[in-house]
Amino acid sequence: MPETMTLHAPDGEPFAAYLARPAQQPRGGLVLIHEIWGLTDHIIDVADRFAAEGYVVIAPDILSHAGVEPALGQELFALMNSKDEGARTAGQPRMREALAASHAPEYAAWATGALTAAVDHLDEQPGVDGRIGAVGYCFGGTYAFLLAAADARVRAVVPFYGTAPDAERIQNIQAAVLAFYGGTDTALMQALPVVRQDMTASGVDFTPVVYDRAAHAFFNDTGARYDADAAADAWQRTMAFLALHL
Repeated sequence: MPETMTLHAPDGEPFAAYLARPAQQPRGGLVLIHEIWGLTDHIIDVADRFAAEGYVVIAPDILSHAGVEPALGQELFALMNSKDEGARTAGQPRMREALAASHAPEYAAWATGALTAAVDHLDEQPGVDGRIGAVGYCFGGTYAFLLAAADARVRAVVPFYGTAPDAERIQNIQAAVLAFYGGTDTALMQALPVVRQDMTASGVDFTPVVYDRAAHAFFNDTGARYDADAAADAWQRTMAFLALHL
C-alpha cells in the first residue's frame, strides 16, 4: 500500500517521501531518486511499478529543499517538453532560476544526507533484511552514484543517465552499478570513457549500457524523448540486476 510520510535529514529538516510496499514478501528495498523535476506523478508511478515487482520503495522529495516543489517541477517539465520551440526557449531563464539553488555545493551535501536517512528508514522495514538498492533518473541518477559512494549499505545502484562522481568518491563505491545512457546524450557519452577507467581502477563492479539511438531521459514515458524500446529493455535489465544483487 502506498503512503506519504515525513523523514528528517541529518540537520533535522523534515522532507516528504512516497512509500510503496509490495503485496507479497519483500525482495528488498529501493531508494528511488527523482529527476530534476522533483517528485512528480511519473516518479510515483515508477515507484508503484517497482513495488509491484516485490520491492519496498521509498521515493524522497529532495528538491523541495531547493525551492522546487512537485507542482512547480511538473509545470517546468510541461514547459520544457512543449512542442512549441519558442515556449521552450522562453522558459529557459525561468528554468535556470528555479534550479539555481540545487547546484550549490551545500545542497548536494544536504541531499546526500537526506538520501541516507531514506536508507535508514528502509533498513528498518520488515523483510528488507539489508537488501537495499538505489535507482535514479537524470538528477536522480547523479545522486544514486553519490548515495552509493556515501553509504555502504547500498548493495546495488542503477543510475539512468546520471553524472558519475569524481575518482575520489568512486573509490568509496562498494555496490554493483548498472548504468544506462542514451547514445545521443553527448556530454555523458564524452565522459563515459573516463568513468569506465575510474570504476575499473577502484575495482567497482560497473556495467554501462548504451542505447545508441536514445536520448537523455529516454525512460520517462511522459516526456518528449521517451524511447519505448530502450525503456523496456532497461526495465528488464534492471529487474535481473536487482534480483542478482539483492
